[in-house]
Amino acid sequence: MQAACDLLRCPLCAGPLDAAGSALRCPERHTFDISRHGYVSLLGGSKAVSGDDADMARARERFLGSGAYEALRERIVALAVEGIGDDAHAPVVLDIGAGTGHYLAGVLDALPRARGIALDTSVRSLRAAARGHERAVAATWDAFRPFPLADASVDVLLDVFSPRNPAEFRRVLRRDGRLIVARPTQRHLAELRAEVPAMVAIDPAKEQRLAAALEPHVREMRTELVETAIDLDAEQTRDLVGMTPSARHLDPAALAADGAGLTVTLSVLVSAYAPRSRA
Repeated sequence: MQAACDLLRCPLCAGPLDAAGSALRCPERHTFDISRHGYVSLLGGSKAVSGDDADMARARERFLGSGAYEALRERIVALAVEGIGDDAHAPVVLDIGAGTGHYLAGVLDALPRARGIALDTSVRSLRAAARGHERAVAATWDAFRPFPLADASVDVLLDVFSPRNPAEFRRVLRRDGRLIVARPTQRHLAELRAEVPAMVAIDPAKEQRLAAALEPHVREMRTELVETAIDLDAEQTRDLVGMTPSARHLDPAALAADGAGLTVTLSVLVSAYAPRSRA
């Protein structure tokens, strides 16, 4: 937890946080417990939007750990690190809706001096994120609230299949920082959605809504398409369905049923953005 706890700010008074035994504490003595699993609970008793439950978190960790999405992680890492210069400060990487911290760990591996922060509402996922990299801290937080970080404190901000808070993105990014946003195209997992009709559909207006939300706060630098066919075995197929919100709408018995694997299309747009100048 000590690796990057100094980057966090108290969500109640915005004061700096410091490790004090099994908790983080600010100068006003607001205290936030550090779980025995390694993450810190900044939300306290506040209610957050629901995140992954235990089964979803385990399915996500297994699926991403299988390497099925490695082409996507490699492209995210490449776009994230190319803008990092050789100045004296150690880069800070923030992952919003980090889940198990899979993509954050990839970026930290590529930046030996960087420190990372994983924020998510799911304590089950944060258990994995907390142990996922020695230079990262994990904390419960709701992406729709002001982030518990100082202004202009982040070099790279990752948003991979996650909620977006554009005003906060710009606030916490350094002037020369970059935002990386990954989101599915209409072709993403089309074969799986054909096999499992109850899976959540992809909004055809997603790109227009994304552009409208981000445009006042960041400017697009470039966008790349990651698209490839992935051969999944039966276990990977079940985990891929099980790690998504669609799993909440499906019969668990159907997810556990034996079956053959499936070839699916990984089709994801990955964009890099720079923060707009503050007024």
